[in-house]
Amino acid sequence: MNRTLALMLAAMMASAASAQKVKITDGYDVTLTGSIQSDILVPQEDNNIGTGTYDDKVLTNTYVELHALSKYVDAGARLEYLDHPLPGFEKDFKGWGVPFYYIKGKAKNAELTLGNYYEQFGSGFILRTYEERSLGIDNSLLGGRLVYRPFKGVQVKALAGTQRRYWEHNSLITGADLELGLDEWFPKMQQKGTYLTLGASWVNKHEHEKTDIFADPTHKLRLPENTNAFDVRANMQKGNFNILAEYAHKTQDPTFDKNFPYNYRPGYVAMLSTSYSKSGMSVLLQAKRSDNMSFRSRRTENGTAAYINHLPAFAMQQTYALAALYPYATQPNGEWAYQAELGYKFKRHTALGGKYGTSVKLNFSHIHSIDKNVHDGGGAGTDGYGSAFWKWGDQTYYQDINVQLEKKLSQSFKLNLMYMNQRYNKSAVEGEGGMIHSDIYIAEGKYRFNRTLTLRGEAQYLHTKQDQGDWWFGLLELSVLPHFMFTVSDQYNGNEHYYTSNGSVDDSRGTHKEHYINGSVTFTSGAHRLQVGYGKTRAGYNCSGGVCRYVPASKGVTVSYNYNF
Repeated sequence: MNRTLALMLAAMMASAASAQKVKITDGYDVTLTGSIQSDILVPQEDNNIGTGTYDDKVLTNTYVELHALSKYVDAGARLEYLDHPLPGFEKDFKGWGVPFYYIKGKAKNAELTLGNYYEQFGSGFILRTYEERSLGIDNSLLGGRLVYRPFKGVQVKALAGTQRRYWEHNSLITGADLELGLDEWFPKMQQKGTYLTLGASWVNKHEHEKTDIFADPTHKLRLPENTNAFDVRANMQKGNFNILAEYAHKTQDPTFDKNFPYNYRPGYVAMLSTSYSKSGMSVLLQAKRSDNMSFRSRRTENGTAAYINHLPAFAMQQTYALAALYPYATQPNGEWAYQAELGYKFKRHTALGGKYGTSVKLNFSHIHSIDKNVHDGGGAGTDGYGSAFWKWGDQTYYQDINVQLEKKLSQSFKLNLMYMNQRYNKSAVEGEGGMIHSDIYIAEGKYRFNRTLTLRGEAQYLHTKQDQGDWWFGLLELSVLPHFMFTVSDQYNGNEHYYTSNGSVDDSRGTHKEHYINGSVTFTSGAHRLQVGYGKTRAGYNCSGGVCRYVPASKGVTVSYNYNF
């Protein structure tokens, strides 16, 4: 079936390139939309940076997607060619075919999807299926989903399906979600600018025990076939103020984990998030406590695959290279997480605002271990399983304080400055390395020569006495509208390791100085984008939303092509 669908999809893509709308009859048009994404590496081996060896001369992750949309019926499919994947993806990621296809029927108050689909209940604490290609994540469900809106302010979802794990499917997942928009029932609430939404969700995982698992040579584990998870939440908005409170609970679900293997304690997560915003100012305050909330469709899984749920990281998502050098990955076994952010814009023609105004953003994140000392009986002030809810553990997992300043100095020149103080527990997040304290300084400038020519530059410096010591990073980017962009960058470290042919560290050779120089040319025309580059990339972690994937060092020619219609 995959081969047939692949041929059909390729033929439809060829026709879609010339015609995006197909008229069936009056009032019933079909719109074709889709995309092509292909990332290619022609690798070169380099033991100085630890690329290891390659079996293939060309590596690529390629996706072709097509959707047919109409008034009552939608349908779509995605072809994935991952037979020679880019470095850093698990061996089971390799393959090709059409793993995603669906048909969706739409009526006035209902929507039914058959095939593959993505869904999220609430903040995703008990269910979030999504695709993140940079991390190699696609945990879609294959089955059916019904969305029904029987009355004003009421939405019901019901679903069932098996979860995708690379090129196979895991356990059966069933669930239901109810959301009530109370403000739609009481018009006076809306008149006063008050909106209140209540939600409740349930998810069940049915997993057969296929192999005998032993805690030690003399004791076999008894694993539950069914795990249930529940979520309740309330979201209120009053004018510029918003507050979200959410709690989720998971029944016994012993999973394999390097720190707490086959833990039979139930799991839970509680979150409170508040925000306030108005013109020129914004405030965000968040707190979250989670315990034993690793929820996978296959309990013996490790890495990023087979997650049913998602626990967002309460740490600012960094885009600058050195600020993202030590990214934080959410610890599903348990953490206390806090985040606060203040944004303010000083008005134009004031002492601090100057001629064009000045924007300042201050962000603070702190993530700590929870108390894991379990005592019999529990009691007042405990979570019901023995450990005190409010009590911290003995480790800081992550902390950063960063301040950013954005200032337009003239009609042509704009300056961004950032300072970040970071504490990163490498042992907790990666397994070894201890606590890393770093100070990061970043300056970014953008100068517009005219309507077609813009030059952007970055200068970054990371200072630390731990790990590999200090890092420097520089970048120049020249945009020539409407088609071209030229980029060159260098990331430098004076204490880089030597590596063996298989990519592991060779401590016997000490360290050396290493420049990670990259250059690229990007061409954009309409819906087409083509980038060709050459250079070296250091080994490290690629993260998104608290989920991280280790990416080994690489060197060679890179080609990236994107087309959307």
